[in-house]
Amino acid sequence: MRRIGLVVSIVAAAVAFAGGAAAQTYPSKPVRIVVPFAAGGAVDTLARMIGNKLSESMGQPVIIENRPGAGGNIASDVVAKSAPDGYTILQTTNGQAISPSLYRSLPYDAAKDLVPVTQLVSSGLVLVASTKVPATSLKELIALAKSKPGQLNYGTTGVGNPLHLTMEMLKRAAGIDMVAVPYRGDAPLNAALIAGQVDAAVLPIATSRGNIEAGRIRGLAVTTAKRNPALPNLPTIAEAAIPGFDSGSWQGFFVAAGTPPEIVARIQQETAKALQSPDIQKRQAVVGNVTVGSTPQEFAALFKADMAKFARIVEEAKIPKLN
Repeated sequence: MRRIGLVVSIVAAAVAFAGGAAAQTYPSKPVRIVVPFAAGGAVDTLARMIGNKLSESMGQPVIIENRPGAGGNIASDVVAKSAPDGYTILQTTNGQAISPSLYRSLPYDAAKDLVPVTQLVSSGLVLVASTKVPATSLKELIALAKSKPGQLNYGTTGVGNPLHLTMEMLKRAAGIDMVAVPYRGDAPLNAALIAGQVDAAVLPIATSRGNIEAGRIRGLAVTTAKRNPALPNLPTIAEAAIPGFDSGSWQGFFVAAGTPPEIVARIQQETAKALQSPDIQKRQAVVGNVTVGSTPQEFAALFKADMAKFARIVEEAKIPKLN
């Protein structure tokens, strides 16, 4: 028994040494950041900014690979099945926490096959209304919706995405009934709001701020617990009408399960440093994002809590499962 114990100890020590050695030499070849959306979008843009900083600080090329499709699940599956060595990183949104509840089945286990590394940014969302709607505040919109149950509508750019689920959270918290109207993206939805074809919507600050500031659509409240610096005069939903309301979006890094903790820590530390650079800070503030750079433990706790929250919302809203 003593000999067996000794062998186990030697093996464990060897594994620990190998992990430590790998972390010391990481990275020794190009690193790939897989983005589940097309080039030019908000996630891709941030990935390229961070990638440039990581390349400078770690001395290796950082390649951005766009793998759009299936609500982000194609990219997630690529990373989940990659070698657990830190050379393949997934950059995605909190749609990653929604997919397990929204899809009938996934080709990977979201809770077990991917390891949270760091939250990159907290992304601002804002509740807006058409200027054709006779409501200039959230309380007035709620009162109007209650006086006309099922007659007001709201625009959505995808079943089960963070914008849709945030609106469903608001409907339940406020006790109102509004009809969802689908649009193919933020641009046509903004156009419909301006034209008065849709009454309200939850939108990213990045794609609605210009129209709000120009008076083409009406900003009512931001959805997060704190006010957003990009729209400082807008109250939060919690301040305006529903205490405790908090729903936003985020972007974060994940790697394959089994990646040595030392390498996960190195990626997090270098990324957190990159997020503090003035050019990234300035650019993210403009689009309504707040940089974070959390620890793997902090991000894992957020991810777990979001999976539970969105599972509850999907069930309560009776959103049908996707194939």
